[in-house]
Amino acid sequence: MNKYMLTFWSEIQSENEFAELSPEAIQAEIEKWNQWIGGIAAQGKLISTDALLPTGKVISGSKNVVTDGPFTEGKEIIGGFTLLTADSIEEAIELSKGCPIYETEGRVEVRQVQVFE
Repeated sequence: MNKYMLTFWSEIQSENEFAELSPEAIQAEIEKWNQWIGGIAAQGKLISTDALLPTGKVISGSKNVVTDGPFTEGKEIIGGFTLLTADSIEEAIELSKGCPIYETEGRVEVRQVQVFE
C-alpha cells in the first residue's frame, strides 16, 4: 500500500470568498466535504485531511528570508489536502473523483509520497 497526497486547488474571486457565504451555505459545503472524506475513511484509506488558510509565510534561500505569502497572483489557491493510502495512483485518482471541489471547476493534484529507505 502506498501513500498519496491529494491537494485541492481552486480559483478564488476574493480573499474573503468563503467568509462571504451565508452560514447555511458554509454548512452545506462542509457537509459535502465530510461525506466525501467519510467515504474514504469508511474504506480504511484515510490517513489525515485538513483545510489551509489562504495566507502564511514563505521562507526562501540559504539565508532563510521570510516574506508574506503565498500570494494568489494567478487567482488560484491551494485550499487543503488529504493524505490517504491506495494500491496505485489509479486507485488514488478514483478516490479523488467524488471531491466537491470539482463542482466549482477546481482541481485535485494527486501525488505519491516518496519513501526513503
